[in-house]
Amino acid sequence: MKMIAAVDRNWSIGKDGNLLVRIPEDQKFFKRMTLGKTVVMGRKTLDSLPGGRALKDRANIVLTRNPDFARENVTVVHSVGEALSLLSDIPADDVMIIGGETVYRAFLPYCDGAWITMVGAAFEADSRIPDLDREPGWDMVSESEPAEHNGIRYTFREYRHTPET
Repeated sequence: MKMIAAVDRNWSIGKDGNLLVRIPEDQKFFKRMTLGKTVVMGRKTLDSLPGGRALKDRANIVLTRNPDFARENVTVVHSVGEALSLLSDIPADDVMIIGGETVYRAFLPYCDGAWITMVGAAFEADSRIPDLDREPGWDMVSESEPAEHNGIRYTFREYRHTPET
């Protein structure tokens, strides 16, 4: 499975349940990389989506501690183990971890790669993910040419995870 996230230069991902910045090319990239796949997210991430609805043309799995939580077009799980069991029959390349912070951190050891949009700015934030440039076993294997949107530079990076033996 792979993580996909847009981060600022401090590896921050959001503030008050919202993205730090909206970059149309990043949103297109996210859609292209997740379409037709299974996406795993937390309940707050689901709530942050338009209308709080599941992403169209993807299987949506939502991790929440709330035993009574239900939402149309989502499969609800209550633990990482339950999610992993559910995902065991799905090819790893067809599973994308899409947030938020708690979900990224919980699934990081199980991911074999990550797609990171690296935004060349720092924002006020209250959630972040581990810095993959400093995480043991994680290596950046490619980076796009820099692009810019509204004066904000960004690149698309691919990371691979080789678990320590």
